[in-house]
Amino acid sequence: MNTPFLPPRYEIRALHTATTVTVYQAYRPAIGLPAARDGRFPAEWKRDRMTWIKPSFLWMMYRCGWGTKEGQEVVLAVEIDRSGLEWALAHAELSHYVRDVHPDEASWKQSLRTAPARVQWDPERDLDLNPLPYRSLQLGLSGEASRRYADEWTVSVRDVTPLAREVHAAVRAGDRERAAALLPVETPLDLDAPRPVPGALPASAAPSTTAPATAASSSPPG
Repeated sequence: MNTPFLPPRYEIRALHTATTVTVYQAYRPAIGLPAARDGRFPAEWKRDRMTWIKPSFLWMMYRCGWGTKEGQEVVLAVEIDRSGLEWALAHAELSHYVRDVHPDEASWKQSLRTAPARVQWDPERDLDLNPLPYRSLQLGLSGEASRRYADEWTVSVRDVTPLAREVHAAVRAGDRERAAALLPVETPLDLDAPRPVPGALPASAAPSTTAPATAASSSPPG
């Protein structure tokens, strides 16, 4: 029997080009619709608050309930400059303390307080939004990172709510082949990022594993 292929446990996968990466967010219509119309976030979008971006379409569907949850009715695909994502990851800290990664909890707390970005690894999701045995990146941006995301790194903003509904309808109808074919093509991004394992390497150098998580994670806000 062939063993199914599993991606590395902590791998960044995304729809991307040589210069851009697509991430997903969901908002209430008052913010999501103007953002998609104008291709940039409106003034009402609070640049001084933390915002979470997600390169996994299905993880976004899990978080927003296929765009049915209150306040998350408009699903956006935000294409950002790859160099911006690289900057955020280079200045990020893990969202939770890991004994074998951080010198001690106090130093982790200090690093988290000053970092403009935080990384969280949550279980990737399948078409039924059930957890998979490998992780998906969630990236929280605050302060300088949040402002630069909105005003410098954003290349385009698209409303993909119709796509979310189409995929969901295919899943509900039992047409999983069609649902899978509709999904954005997310392939590995060879970017370094904080990972909850000692001496973590970029995804391309890390072996595939299904070992238990080093530390428990919780879902970040949408």
